[in-house]
Amino acid sequence: MRQRAGKTDGMLLVIVLFLTGFGLVVLYSMSAYNGQVRFGDAGYYFKKQFFAMTLGLALMYGVSRMDYHVLGRYAVAGYLISLALSGAVLVFGDAYNGSRRWLSIGPLSFQPSEYAKPAVILLLAFFVSKLQKKKSSVMSAAVMGMVLPIVGLVGTNNLSTAVIILGIAVIMIFVSNPRYLPFVWIILGGGGFLGVFLSLESYRLERIAIWRHPEQYEKGYQTMQGLYAIGSGGVFGRGLGNSLQKLGFVPEAQNDMIFAVICEELGLAGALLLMLLFGLLLWRFMVIATHAPDLFGTLIATGIMGHIAIQVILNIAVVTNTIPNTGITLPFISYGGTSVMFLLAEMGLALSVSRWSG
Repeated sequence: MRQRAGKTDGMLLVIVLFLTGFGLVVLYSMSAYNGQVRFGDAGYYFKKQFFAMTLGLALMYGVSRMDYHVLGRYAVAGYLISLALSGAVLVFGDAYNGSRRWLSIGPLSFQPSEYAKPAVILLLAFFVSKLQKKKSSVMSAAVMGMVLPIVGLVGTNNLSTAVIILGIAVIMIFVSNPRYLPFVWIILGGGGFLGVFLSLESYRLERIAIWRHPEQYEKGYQTMQGLYAIGSGGVFGRGLGNSLQKLGFVPEAQNDMIFAVICEELGLAGALLLMLLFGLLLWRFMVIATHAPDLFGTLIATGIMGHIAIQVILNIAVVTNTIPNTGITLPFISYGGTSVMFLLAEMGLALSVSRWSG
């Protein structure tokens, strides 16, 4: 018999609210110069992000008050919608900075790939919990078969998000599977899949060359300036608002490279504090997953934990030039209305699971 709903995870809620508030403050500092130069309004990016965060917080509250078991009934429909939207991007999508990733509805635009992440988490959690009595090899093949269509659609114009979705699927299968052998085939298949995508576009192979020797390429300018920002911050930074690299040296400082400017303004101490907050966030997901009343709830929390962990690790790795540039944002911090809205919706889903935990 299903348990009655209780209190939500207060610590998770506090961490999420702190991250959103911190993100707005940092975003204003990082984007004021670009906003003033491009739009004559230092608060341009801040206002748009604040609006998206307000909608996202309302969405988080609404989802957190729902029974996540009920949401499972709409997992398939939600996934089919994500497939349709991702397909529509290929035909009707808008391109910005050379990337076709947005759909426009009147004056509003959004990235369907961001919606695909929670849609995939909900779908996989629902089906894996239903297939738990099947053979592990059958379950793994079935789940990967479900997720590959959206990975393929998203990967045609957004390889980094496709990698995140694929990583989420692997983590969720790993947690629910008592055997390790199927993961050898999954890793080999995933490696082959990525190899094909890398070879389809020459610019993706070029990114690897730039990663190895950014100082030798004009396109390595952003990476070099980001590293200068990290190095110049020292232990305690120049102070909030005092970055020099954001003044046109780090292109789009409010987006993918925002962590570099955080290191410059707040130093190593500020960067470590931010990483500690993300660590605490992941810990709360682990606690929720451990105490969830059923496998469905466990997998939802695990999928969200995997999403945040992959995205944070990849963003910081890109900024520090540990891996090639992939264009991945830092959750709750980087500018991006669609991203923050669906991130907060995921937080609402995790809070919903926590209400039913024993």
